[in-house]
Amino acid sequence: MSRRILIAGNWKMNTRRADAVALAKGIVAAVGENPTVEVVLCPPSVYVSSVANAVAGTPVELGSQNLYAAADGAFTGEVNAAMLTDVGCRFVILGHSERRAIMGETDAQISEKLHAALAGNLVPIVCVGETLEDREAGNTEKVVETQLRGSLEGLDEARAAGVVIAYEPVWAIGTGKTASPEQAEEVHAFIRKLLGELFGADVAGQIRIQYGGSVKPGNAKELLGQPNIDGALVGGASLKIEDFMGIINPA
Repeated sequence: MSRRILIAGNWKMNTRRADAVALAKGIVAAVGENPTVEVVLCPPSVYVSSVANAVAGTPVELGSQNLYAAADGAFTGEVNAAMLTDVGCRFVILGHSERRAIMGETDAQISEKLHAALAGNLVPIVCVGETLEDREAGNTEKVVETQLRGSLEGLDEARAAGVVIAYEPVWAIGTGKTASPEQAEEVHAFIRKLLGELFGADVAGQIRIQYGGSVKPGNAKELLGQPNIDGALVGGASLKIEDFMGIINPA
């Protein structure tokens, strides 16, 4: 089944407003009018509106790095799905390993956010992945399955095809280490199998599964050439136009 490659740039807590706008405009110019892959930029929340203006009317799409599950209310410092769509977001990253580890987010909280995102017409990019200790202990599949099932709790077949999964081995994020194409494909195939158990083979075949973890121009083509890898969630390399395009172009 054909699945369109999705390359998303997660800028994390980087850039200032002028840098963010310049970076977005540079990527828009480099991507052109008819990209063969889907490209999404996820800037810091305070710069989402500025980047929205920079990508308006272009094929480059906008995403948020997080959201809060509530519709409205006394939740100081948070943003909800309606706010994100109001400023032009179409995607939202949920359950990134940094939020799991540093902010203590649980699978149950990620599931709440998932349903809020879908109700707000956002495409969730749901992150799962194991630590180095998990991998060395032979627990990769156990950890990934627990996170996936918990994060997708309550999701039905009708909406599942619109969700994106990002497999990001924690030991490969920002470390310079990258899962080999064979290692990454093995976990992606395992995730696809789990999705089939949850939603049926047809739906599982439609769900895009990105790889995230020190993706760069030198390894992108081989990673994206694997049968179950449908894109990349890119961190540091998305902050440089040349590096980001070096991932997008081979796709």
